Amino acid sequence: MSDTAVKPSTETFDQFGLAPEILKAIKEQGYTTPTPIQAQAIPVVLTGRDVMGAAQTGTGKTASFSLPILQRLLPLASTSASPARHPVRALILTPTRELADQVANNVRTYAQHTPLRSAVVFGGVDMNPQSDELRRGVEILIATPGRLLDHVQQKTTQLGQVQMLVLDEADRMLDMGFLPDLQRILNLLPKERQTLLFSATFSPEIKKLAATYLRNPQTIEVARSNSTATNVTQIVYEVHEGDKTGAVVQLIRDRGLKQVIVFCNSKIGASRLARQIEKQGIVAAAIHGDRSQNERMQALDAFKRGEIEALVATDVAARGLDIAELPAVINFDLPFNAEDYVHRIGRTGRAGASGDALSLCSPNEKKQLADIEKLIKRPLTVEHLVVDVPVAHHEGGSRRRERDGRDGRDSHEGRGERVGHRRAGAYERPHHHRSAQPVDDFFLKPYEPSPSARSKADDNPAPAATTPQKQKQPLAALLGGLGSSWRNKPTSSSSS
Repeated sequence: MSDTAVKPSTETFDQFGLAPEILKAIKEQGYTTPTPIQAQAIPVVLTGRDVMGAAQTGTGKTASFSLPILQRLLPLASTSASPARHPVRALILTPTRELADQVANNVRTYAQHTPLRSAVVFGGVDMNPQSDELRRGVEILIATPGRLLDHVQQKTTQLGQVQMLVLDEADRMLDMGFLPDLQRILNLLPKERQTLLFSATFSPEIKKLAATYLRNPQTIEVARSNSTATNVTQIVYEVHEGDKTGAVVQLIRDRGLKQVIVFCNSKIGASRLARQIEKQGIVAAAIHGDRSQNERMQALDAFKRGEIEALVATDVAARGLDIAELPAVINFDLPFNAEDYVHRIGRTGRAGASGDALSLCSPNEKKQLADIEKLIKRPLTVEHLVVDVPVAHHEGGSRRRERDGRDGRDSHEGRGERVGHRRAGAYERPHHHRSAQPVDDFFLKPYEPSPSARSKADDNPAPAATTPQKQKQPLAALLGGLGSSWRNKPTSSSSS
């Protein structure tokens, strides 16, 4: 049975007893005081006890497990070039490629003055460079579940000496259907190990997972479940569905936003919105599961450098993004899952900074708004927005069609690395509409055959048609959204 940690009085990283090499890296990043989750988790992890941690995004969660991992593995570090001297001793699993890359960057930063090696593996990119790095030996491996199993099957990595396991954003891994993969991986690990599970919320599914794979974990919670940061100003704007695109443009212009993440509920909606606001002079890009890994990483790098003003994203694609001092997020669509609202607005207001969470609510989204207010246990400020920016409506399709297929299109996009195919949606088969023509009222009347015509038809039945109909050729939908103003610039892709 787990118990809850009491917040320690530690106020500086020096009091954790971390090695000088690690403290040096922390100070070089400008950090002196640990966040609440760090102050509570680091001492517990250093003792070797299992941890079940609940913390919202932007709380410094990654350092709360990466720093003690480095400290515990440092006595086993080796300067030898032999791969045998660098077995995988710590495994960190994340639900998405972007989060895996973010965690890997943090681990490399804090380990830069130590002999410890680390590597990150995720899908959507060539396996060969990853395999070469793994064969050279690494003590800390950050991975998405699907790609890790690929490497296990190829025998490019061994997990028999893992001493520490981290399940980062475990709730999202379960939401994305990774439980079977997690079970396969956990069965490959030594029974005697330390397991750290971090989640935004402690749902019944998370508690069941913890009861199965954690041993007497210590529970650490730094915020009320499903709470939103008090330093984030939340405003809901009532607008008609057809005015939402103009509202996004107007909010970005009026507030002078040079860096904003805009959330959509579907992949096609994200691509369409990025394309439309670019026509209004806002540099934008869309990231979602149908983008290649290189496209997503290029867009993220350009956004971090300030070359992109609006990053339009789906929930899964944006999960784990860590943008320092992001001033605002905009919910173009209110999420169908109220918990996703908490995750979305957690992109801004990080590390004590202030931020704005602006949501657009059409009349048919009142239920989502009510669900959000019920979850966070307080009403949101609702204002009416008069949209003055005229924006041409998108070509073809309907937003209702996007919503009807939301689960099949977006909730499992992170699994594309193993599934290898995309489920067809209604929008992938565009209909061929003819131009409206005047119709004589005569042709609108129901057909009523005369008695003589009916008797002739009975005597002489019409032969079955034998002429084959010409099959219509499918049309390809061109889904844009990557801004031409930055796409062709040379970019430095994230290290893997």
